[in-house]
Amino acid sequence: MMRRLCALASLILALAMTSTVGAVDSATEAALAADPVAEKRLQGLSEELRCLVCQNQTIADSNAELAQDLRREIRTMIKAGQSDQQIIDFMVARYGDFVLYRPPVKGVTLLLWGGPVLLLLIGLIALVRYLKRRAVRVAAQEAPLSADEARRADALLKELDSK
Repeated sequence: MMRRLCALASLILALAMTSTVGAVDSATEAALAADPVAEKRLQGLSEELRCLVCQNQTIADSNAELAQDLRREIRTMIKAGQSDQQIIDFMVARYGDFVLYRPPVKGVTLLLWGGPVLLLLIGLIALVRYLKRRAVRVAAQEAPLSADEARRADALLKELDSK
């Protein structure tokens, strides 16, 4: 009985602390959002950075907690007076080129840019080879019977008819 009460009290305390932290973050975010110039810069930067959780969305479009944290971090950096390039450089240094929604073409990211084209070419080559092999098999099956095969087929058909 006592264990259940302790567990319940711990759960209530954890929930209360979580909601308080969220309220403080929301208040800070609202204060930072009051500056429309900073918000416009945040929006522009958020559309250039990929959400590392969703991966197919920018952090502007994502509702993941990490995306919210990154937007909050960018707001703080904007408020600190850092330029857009400094903020992007910081994010790339921390998360790599993958954080960029449009990564630059260079040796490390070449697979990101060329991978889909390479896969398409491999698929097309495999399809052409398959179709050629299939055409050869179909042509072989449609070839007329040799004289010996025709005699054997006639004999088998006569044998079936006599039964």
